[in-house]
Amino acid sequence: MSAQDNLTINEKKVLLALEELGSAAPEKLEEKSGLQVDAAMQAAFMLQEKELASVSEKVLERYSLTKEGEKYTKTGLPERQIIDALKAPISLEELRSLYSPQTVGIATGWLVKKGWAKVENGMMVPSGKASAGKDEEALAAFTGKAKTLEELAADEGTVKDLLKRKIVIKHEDKFRTVSITDAGSALAAQGIVLEEEIAQITSEMLKSGAWKGKKFRSYRLDVTPKPLYGAKIHPYRRLIEQMRQIFLEMGFTEIKGGIIQSSFWNFDALFQPQDHPARDMQDTFHLGSTCQLPAEYPEKVAAMHENGGDIDSCGWGGIWDRELAGRNVLRTHTTSVTIKHLADHPEPPVKAFCIDRAYRRETIDPTHTPEFEQLEGVVMDKDMSFADLLGLLAEFYHRMGFEEIRFRPGYFPYTEPSVEPEVYVEGLGWVELGGAGVFRKEVTEPFGIKEPVLAWGLGVSRLAMLKLGLKDLRLLYQSDIDWLRKSEVCRI
Repeated sequence: MSAQDNLTINEKKVLLALEELGSAAPEKLEEKSGLQVDAAMQAAFMLQEKELASVSEKVLERYSLTKEGEKYTKTGLPERQIIDALKAPISLEELRSLYSPQTVGIATGWLVKKGWAKVENGMMVPSGKASAGKDEEALAAFTGKAKTLEELAADEGTVKDLLKRKIVIKHEDKFRTVSITDAGSALAAQGIVLEEEIAQITSEMLKSGAWKGKKFRSYRLDVTPKPLYGAKIHPYRRLIEQMRQIFLEMGFTEIKGGIIQSSFWNFDALFQPQDHPARDMQDTFHLGSTCQLPAEYPEKVAAMHENGGDIDSCGWGGIWDRELAGRNVLRTHTTSVTIKHLADHPEPPVKAFCIDRAYRRETIDPTHTPEFEQLEGVVMDKDMSFADLLGLLAEFYHRMGFEEIRFRPGYFPYTEPSVEPEVYVEGLGWVELGGAGVFRKEVTEPFGIKEPVLAWGLGVSRLAMLKLGLKDLRLLYQSDIDWLRKSEVCRI
């Protein structure tokens, strides 16, 4: 088989065009070869792989003025406007009355940076020297069309400052040139024959016999094709859907609630004392707004906090602050959603779950983020027991693919007894994945709930890290296209 037999019809057309032109831009190659520019460049890249042509690329950077930059070419930079009018020291307050606060704000830093003035005791003091800077010279060089660095006669640092100040904007134009190589010229000199070839045989060709006597395009089996990545659901989303489906199959109802919750539903309704550390600014995003508390519950919740209400409890003591309970927060857990659902549905049976986002003031690191997903659930019915809770959680984790599950005693202000479920992961050992327990009577009694309530809050993102083999929680939220492409399509 000759070398040209390995060329497609488009490659032959491009090679013949290059034999005549030597080198050409894509547009010229399109014109000479008779192919569309995309088809011509595809053939050029294929010829490059066979060392019959080369494709070079040059990027030309140009700069043009923004609307703000156009304004400054007429009025001068903010620092220039002020320094030219500044003959004596002036207070910053008076300066803001003469110019807009925005202009003074922009100008102050640049006046100091350029050494044109300094700020002392709230006064702007000119230095007496304000020679035109390189940025002003570059700005004056703009005359309508976009300019290159050479045309501006400016260094990269000056243009970088103008870009930061959003006075200019950068444009990148790519220029390609396709050239024939010596090997390509030698092959073209042997004579290239253009003939129709069949790339894919169809059923019509087979039926009519039109394939007979035709040339078939040859295929190289030694070339690895480029991988193809089909559309798929994000791995984290897929896991969340899997968890949702498990609880739906177990007969649960999914519930939703607002991201903004009152401190009443987020803390007080769960018998969390008003001086609990979780309410501090370090754990909770407190908002500036407040809300009306539901009319039927606050007095009962207050009594439970202060003295234990009508049950055998001492409460937390002190005076329950109604105003504090009305302050809004970004929910720190989705338990605020489930307790409100129970208050609205105090009669058994209730089987509900919620998979949604919660927010806490966490420092971002490989295992913590300020926002995260939580899987919350409750079961309220007659004769429900702690053993039922353990069995339910064990079933869930088994369905998620974990073979070994155990429970360690834990403590939470609103459940008793309480446990922390753990799963065994090869190479990591036992990993804790949340908290669970039976709601205390101090939680359920104010809402008229008489039957036991099993409750849990499970860490969705930590479970996802284990299933996906990740060591950094942040990868779940970053758009790493390569990771997304290579992730498995099948259900995990």
